Amino acid sequence: MNKTSLTRFIWLSVFAAVMTISLKVTAYFLTGSVGLLSDALESIVNLVAAVIALFMLKLAEKPPDEDHLYGHTKAEYFSSIIEGALIVIVALGIGATSIDRLFHPKPIEQAFAGIVVSAVASIINLGVAMTLLKMGKKYNSITLEADGHHLITDVWTSVGVIIGVGLVSITHIQILDPIIALLVATNIIVTGMSIMKRSSLGLLDTSLPHQDLIKIREILDTYQKRQISYHGLRTRQSATRSFMSVHILVPGNWSVQKGHDLLEEIELKIIQYFPKLTVFTHIEPIEDPKSQMDISIDRS
Repeated sequence: MNKTSLTRFIWLSVFAAVMTISLKVTAYFLTGSVGLLSDALESIVNLVAAVIALFMLKLAEKPPDEDHLYGHTKAEYFSSIIEGALIVIVALGIGATSIDRLFHPKPIEQAFAGIVVSAVASIINLGVAMTLLKMGKKYNSITLEADGHHLITDVWTSVGVIIGVGLVSITHIQILDPIIALLVATNIIVTGMSIMKRSSLGLLDTSLPHQDLIKIREILDTYQKRQISYHGLRTRQSATRSFMSVHILVPGNWSVQKGHDLLEEIELKIIQYFPKLTVFTHIEPIEDPKSQMDISIDRS
């Protein structure tokens, strides 16, 4: 599957958001529950985030051009940062509404009907969320993963709100509704901050995961028995793509052709394990002391 097809999953998220907004707003008007209102507001954020994600994925899929020789894949990080920020903003709005309801409680009406409608919306969100998370991990798309995690949070939010509405209808303790809504808002803030943190690290060219680095080093280490060494290994993640560079040290009396063939062999072996990894290699004579002086990113 190519990257263009990833937008299909975002369209699925847009459809789910429209459906759940309709259902949750209906549930709110049936019950008057501030908890269900907070749930509906989060679904509106889901829709806005999905539209932004769709735009950013289309930008990320564009091929490299003269001004962006490494491609546009980092556009995905902007999408997930915006989504995280929107989540936090909505959570703050939910918190403000809930605090007001603490001091001005209102009775909940038609609780059972509201619970049923909200439960249907949660089932839709759960199905879409699991699809987005699965495809996000499979194709290393932080946009799909962020949207999936957001929807999972929405599901847990709905579960909490349904429990709150149910408790209020049973106990008639109206204050439970805004208390549940405040807990939901707190959970949403944590999720939003987590999404923004991960995306920010991506913009800062964070290294590949530790387990991937171990595998890369294992591959490179297999060549040391052939009087070959390496240093200056650097990696960075760029949404669906990743990059690495390494200096390969070989005997100085090797021919250019022999050195080139070795680098091709090493690059192909690494790419077999990491198909989305772009590998840059630099060959140096192992006997030359100067070869040990250019390991840092700033060569002087």
